[in-house]
Amino acid sequence: MARSLSLAAYRVLNWRGVTPPGRDMPDRPEGELVWIHVNNRSRFPALCDLSQRLVALRPELSLLFTIPADMRIDDWTAPRGHISVLPEDHPAPARRFLDHWRPDLCLWSGGALKPNLIDETDSAGIPMLLIDVSERELQARRHRWLPDLTRTMLDCFDMILTDGEATARYVRRAGISPTKVRASSPLQISANPTPWPEEELVETNATLGGRPVWLSAWTQPKEFISVLTAHRHALRLLHRLLLIVHVVDPSEAGPLRTRLEAMDLRCADWDAGDRIEDSTQVVISAHAEDLGLWYRISPLTFMGSSLEFGTGGRDPLTAVALGSALLYGPNVRAHMETYIRLASAGAARSVRDAEALGREVVDLLAPDAAARMALAGWQVATETAHLTDELIDMVQDRLDRRKAVHAST
Repeated sequence: MARSLSLAAYRVLNWRGVTPPGRDMPDRPEGELVWIHVNNRSRFPALCDLSQRLVALRPELSLLFTIPADMRIDDWTAPRGHISVLPEDHPAPARRFLDHWRPDLCLWSGGALKPNLIDETDSAGIPMLLIDVSERELQARRHRWLPDLTRTMLDCFDMILTDGEATARYVRRAGISPTKVRASSPLQISANPTPWPEEELVETNATLGGRPVWLSAWTQPKEFISVLTAHRHALRLLHRLLLIVHVVDPSEAGPLRTRLEAMDLRCADWDAGDRIEDSTQVVISAHAEDLGLWYRISPLTFMGSSLEFGTGGRDPLTAVALGSALLYGPNVRAHMETYIRLASAGAARSVRDAEALGREVVDLLAPDAAARMALAGWQVATETAHLTDELIDMVQDRLDRRKAVHAST
């Protein structure tokens, strides 16, 4: 009764001229469909990452991302799936939205809960998961005159993952069963490195003969001189030091080799099949897939595309997941939150120029220095991956159960 009274009061007070959701909605794809609601842009990359991993496990799965109605669809791009704005929060548009898309599961990220839409989704028997929600997001001013409304909405979800224990306590005090509530870390993009043949890894390590190694990954042409200058600086103190330069543009491998020869640095082209000799000082590598080998071999990685403006940096999580300590330049805006997280954990350090890069290479290749950073990075990467794996299991479990029910009817 409390639920119906709260919703009835909300619907009366929330009534206004209702515009049906766009009649030009694209056709619903065949098969299973997961509806993912994103209430702010900062959560979008991690949800796209989660969805791509889901589709890898269920290739026939389709995706629908929804965003708040006051945002422009043109500003959002998903790797796959449709993007739509939420319908107005009234039963008729909500039902039309649900009847059209017929989602098999709803994954709602953050707050800004819509009472009518959530109630209609629950009434349609669609399982719902609420993740990354904070106490502040749940304390909406416009719902305070109906204290039961928050409890009503929250009770519609199968599982609620809060941003911390304080929010979990708030949700439980609202009257939600403790079995449905759990404190969790925020969902982040997680590393998912591909395996590497053990024989090649052992053979390459044997070829290097225990030499100190560092890697410059995703190196832009404008960064070559800074990386090579840093390497020459480090060679003064670490005479057997080997640098692996992975170039972003394979066509730059030839010009880089010419530059190395002009600098009197002995090099080997990995892609051309050159042998790494004991006298080799630089290895050139141009294929992105080979980074899986170099991250595993190099205790220290400089993440390129970060010293010069205009590139925005590269995702560092695969490197730390494979055991490499990180150095990076100041221009990493595309992955700023990830770098801040790693730096705060002691897994990464920022450098501004070639001189600073050379000093850090020497410092971090001292015994145990890079190992401490690599351990901190691995802990960050595995914590993130654990939550992603858990969510994938939850989604798959509910999709499988829903499919079984449909098959039996």
